[in-house]
Amino acid sequence: MRAEPATTHADLVAAEDVLLFVNAAITSTGQREFHSDEAAQHMSLDFLHEYVRVNYRPLYAASLALDINDHNAALIVRRLLESAGEASAGERRVEGRLIAARLARLPAPRVYRLFRALRAAKVNNRRTRAIMRDWLAARPDPALDAVKYRSGLKCAARHAHLPLGSTGDHGELGDFLFAPGRRRHYVTPLLSAWQRAHYEQGALYDLPFTVAEGFAAKRGIDRRTFLERIAPRMTRLERLRLQESARTHRADVGSDLTGMPLTRLAGYVLGLSLDDRAARRAELTGALRAAARRTAGAEAGTWGRVAAVLDDSFSASGSRQKRQRPLAVALACHFLLEALSGSYLPLWTSGRRDALLVHPYGPTPLGMRLLDALESAPERLVIVSDGWDNAPPGLAGEVLRAWRTALDPEGRTAVVHLNPVYDAEDFDVRRLSASVPTAGVRNAEDLPALVQLARFAEGRTGVAELRAHMDDRVRRFLGEGTGRQEGAA
Repeated sequence: MRAEPATTHADLVAAEDVLLFVNAAITSTGQREFHSDEAAQHMSLDFLHEYVRVNYRPLYAASLALDINDHNAALIVRRLLESAGEASAGERRVEGRLIAARLARLPAPRVYRLFRALRAAKVNNRRTRAIMRDWLAARPDPALDAVKYRSGLKCAARHAHLPLGSTGDHGELGDFLFAPGRRRHYVTPLLSAWQRAHYEQGALYDLPFTVAEGFAAKRGIDRRTFLERIAPRMTRLERLRLQESARTHRADVGSDLTGMPLTRLAGYVLGLSLDDRAARRAELTGALRAAARRTAGAEAGTWGRVAAVLDDSFSASGSRQKRQRPLAVALACHFLLEALSGSYLPLWTSGRRDALLVHPYGPTPLGMRLLDALESAPERLVIVSDGWDNAPPGLAGEVLRAWRTALDPEGRTAVVHLNPVYDAEDFDVRRLSASVPTAGVRNAEDLPALVQLARFAEGRTGVAELRAHMDDRVRRFLGEGTGRQEGAA
C-alpha cells in the first residue's frame, strides 16, 4: 500500500496562514475593540487580505463560502474584482460563481456600498459589470430599491451602463432615478407614494420605514404617532431595533422575538436593563431557547456531556461600536450548547448562575473556571472568551497544557476555544494554549461549523486537508439556495 506523503513544514505554514485569515474574517469588522482601536484593526485586516490574496488566491476566494462576516465578504469581492487580471480563466470562473452566490446573501445596503467603492476605484471590467447587472436583475422589487437605496442604484446603473425602466414599469424607473421632475404622475404604486409624500402627509405611511422616517422628521410629525402608524411597514429587524426607542415614546411597534436569529436576540436581551430582564424572564428565556433549538436542528441533544466556560468579565463589554458584542456571543453560545448537549454545565467567569442577568464585570479567571469544568469530566469543553486570562495571568494556559499532556493525553475530552474578538497586534484571535484549537466566532449560529474548522488549528494538518475542507464547503455553498432576508446582518 502506497504511503501518503508527509505533511511538510511549508504545508503547515500555509495552513496556519489561511486559518489566521479565516479567524480575522470571522471576527473583525474593522471597528474598535476593547483592546485595540479602529486604526489598528483596519491596518491589521488590510495586511491579511493582501497577503492571503497574493499568496493563496484560490483559498482566499473560497473563504466566501465560509462563515465570515459581511464586512470581510465585501472586501474579498472587491479585491478579487480589482485584481481580476492576476487570476487564470479557470480561477475567474470559480470566483465569479462564488462572488455571485455571496452577493445574493449580503444585505442590499452592503452590496450597494460595495458597488460605490468599485466605482470610486474605477474597477469597471467586463466581469464586474456582469456581476452588477446580474445582481440587480435578481432583485425582487426594483421600485423598492429605487426608493430605499436610490443613490446606490443610480451609482450602480451608471457604472455598469445598465438600461433601466425599459420594460415592465412604463419606463418610470429610469425617470425616477435620473429625471424625477419629468413625470407629473407615476403608475408604479411605490414611486407614486414617494412623489405624493412631498405634499401629502398620509402618503409617507406607504413608504419603507427608513424613507418615511426622513419625511416625518421634515414635517415635524410626533414620534409616537409616526411609529404607531408606520409599524405595519417595518421589517422584523426594524421592529427589534426600535422597540426600546418606541417604548420611550410609549408607542407600540411590537416585536416577534421568537423569530429572531439567536445572536441578535442575545444582543437585544443584553440591551435591556436587569430589571426588565427579570420582569420578562419567561418571555426572553423562551425566545432564546426557541432560537437555540432552531439553530441546533437535527444536532439537538447529540453532543453528550458538555461543559462551557463563558466569559462575562469587564472586557466582554466590547467597545462603543461593538457594545457588549463579545458577551452577546457568549450568551447565545450558552443557549445553543444547552440545546446541543445531553447534559450541560455552564460556568461564567464571574461565578454567576443566572445567564439571563449576566453583565460585563470584573477580571477574567479563566483558569479557575477551567479547573471546575474539567473536574466534571465532560466529553466536550467549549470556551467562549477573548482569551485575556488575567486572574491570575496565564493560569488557563497552564491548566490546559497539563490536562492535555499529563491528565488526558488520549483526548477523551474534546476542548475548543471560540474567540469573538480579533487581536490586531497578533493578526489573529488570542489563544489560550498551543495544545487547544482556537477559532474566531462572530455568531453563535456558526458554532457547530467552527468546532469542526478549529481542528485544523491544532497544527497537525496541512494545506491539503484544509483545501479539501474548503472545497467541500464551496460545493455546498454553491449548491444552496441564494435567498436572504432583506436587512439581514
